[in-house]
Amino acid sequence: MSEKKKDMALCMIFLLLLVSGFLLCVFLPKEDYSKSERRMLSPMPEWSAQGIWSGRFMSEFESYAVDNFPFRDSFREAKALTALGIFARQDNHGVYVSDGFLSALEYPMNEASLGRAVERFSHVCGKYLTEENKVYLCVIPDKNCFLAKESGHPSMNYEEFERQMAQRADFAEYISVSDLLERDDYYKTDTHWRQEKITDVAERLAQAMGTTLSQDYEIHTLESDFYGVYYGQAALPLAPEKIQYVTGADIDGCTVYDWQNGREIPVYDMDKAVGRDPYEMFLSGSLSLLTINNPNARTDKKLILFRDSFGSSLAPLLISGYEQITLVDIRYIHPDHLDTFLDFEGCDVLFLYSTLILNHSDTIK
Repeated sequence: MSEKKKDMALCMIFLLLLVSGFLLCVFLPKEDYSKSERRMLSPMPEWSAQGIWSGRFMSEFESYAVDNFPFRDSFREAKALTALGIFARQDNHGVYVSDGFLSALEYPMNEASLGRAVERFSHVCGKYLTEENKVYLCVIPDKNCFLAKESGHPSMNYEEFERQMAQRADFAEYISVSDLLERDDYYKTDTHWRQEKITDVAERLAQAMGTTLSQDYEIHTLESDFYGVYYGQAALPLAPEKIQYVTGADIDGCTVYDWQNGREIPVYDMDKAVGRDPYEMFLSGSLSLLTINNPNARTDKKLILFRDSFGSSLAPLLISGYEQITLVDIRYIHPDHLDTFLDFEGCDVLFLYSTLILNHSDTIK
């Protein structure tokens, strides 16, 4: 074949690829939501003279084109495998894999953020609590505590993290649970801990707060597969997991009121168990204010639990030790408004937060 024919063939192949790519971009169905990344995809921007003149249209179109590129997830997976396997990168966009577990880099410790978190907790105590209230603090270490150092990734000093939180929050009795946790207590592809693995954590918290739990549990497994939040971020072909949840007489008999939406909800929301984020099955996910009432309680103790999403799976394990547990997420409701809904008199108060939130406490109001 002559050089001219070779050049012509290459041009035709390039043109074919270009036209095929264009047609695929135009005619392939467009998704509004990325299941793997758990986020809404950028929509096609509307034409307007002002948008084009200002440059906003092209900026939004670039985001749309990137989000709706044909076979995008396959290309993301190929890129991640190449970066980690061939170029020996230690992470892919801050997410790394260690012995089948995915985690996001969390480093360094932000001491200013710890101080802000303690200031917000202190504000709550000063505004609502008296000497009659018993106040407790517990820090939940994230997965990096058990993965990062061993796999050669940057790691915070988690012992120092807890020490500083306990020292700064001198208005609360510190309860440590780190020694009860290990790598396998967390989901492989998600940030959160596994409910069936933390019954010992619930027991320690209950004992420290002066109550006892029934420990009469039955474990159930969801049929659907679970891909955690890190799965989509890593874009790696890892196996799915199963979510397990715990039931018992007290859990089955309690009622849950969602103050945010003015409705009763189940302890375990089975619709969300097959939704975008199955972990939201635990107390329906990110809600600002919930009250769990236990009509079968063997005590009149009440607990107000200031928490992040880790508390959603823990609270059901604690309910057998209380007549009432109120969960407050001050990432979504300002603490100055709590007296509209809550009576703090005679209640125990537990601040239960993961290092992921405490190290980024600007999310706390």
